[in-house]
Amino acid sequence: MDLKTAWTRARDTLKAARVDSPVLDARLLLEAAAGVTRTDIVTDPYRELTDEQMATLDGYIERRCRREPVSRIVGKVGFWKIMVSISPQVLSPRQDTESLLDVVLPWFGEHEAFDMIDLGVGSGAILLAVLSERPRARGVGVDVSFDALAVAKDNAAHLGLSGRASFLRTSWGDGLAPSSFDLVVSNPPYIPSADIAVLDPEVRDHDPHLALDGGADGLDAYRALAPEILRLLRPGKPFAVEIGHDQSPAVEALFREAGAVEVKTHPDLARRDRVVSGRKAAD
Repeated sequence: MDLKTAWTRARDTLKAARVDSPVLDARLLLEAAAGVTRTDIVTDPYRELTDEQMATLDGYIERRCRREPVSRIVGKVGFWKIMVSISPQVLSPRQDTESLLDVVLPWFGEHEAFDMIDLGVGSGAILLAVLSERPRARGVGVDVSFDALAVAKDNAAHLGLSGRASFLRTSWGDGLAPSSFDLVVSNPPYIPSADIAVLDPEVRDHDPHLALDGGADGLDAYRALAPEILRLLRPGKPFAVEIGHDQSPAVEALFREAGAVEVKTHPDLARRDRVVSGRKAAD
């Protein structure tokens, strides 16, 4: 079977299974199974697949029909302008989270030096995307999961960022000195516990619940983070955290109560509330 036929068959199978984005998913899985690029598929559509490649593709398509995400099947995902590997122990980065980069990057010049920390670093996607865009920045990623830290360290190494990124196992900012950072970012768990059971199976069955469960009202992490973020920031420096689409008023209030100033909410590309930002008051 050639690339074009394999792509068409994969697309039709995913469409029949009512999988979202069947055309894109079929192409991504074909690229991974056959070791080809999008350009290869377009410019050499009649290239024959080997029996081994076809068997691999069939296995991938079967898994996707069972609602396993493409990122989990191929073990990596594109985020911002970088590619990161993932494992079952880390959240698969999503396009919505790129809105945090849209907020953060304009705060710092391209060649400006600054120190940042990512609280709950997971795969390292946010931290490493910022460092890849700001070559004089340095960053720390913290997480309670040894497995997540291992993934983040590997991603930093593969991206050539190990010299500017360090990783620490701790709960949020425990043990870190106050007023140590020019930027704090976080994508904490914010799904109310009772809502996890009704999430799409791609999320519910494949993302670690530790990275999803925000407690009864989804706000447990923000209650801990608001004072901690203000403690870690240098005077006048900013923070940005991802939120659920209906959490803006509550999260903004928590940060204002902790002493943050210039607190505001930013939408994602779908115009849903996605990021809350602010600053530590200047001395």
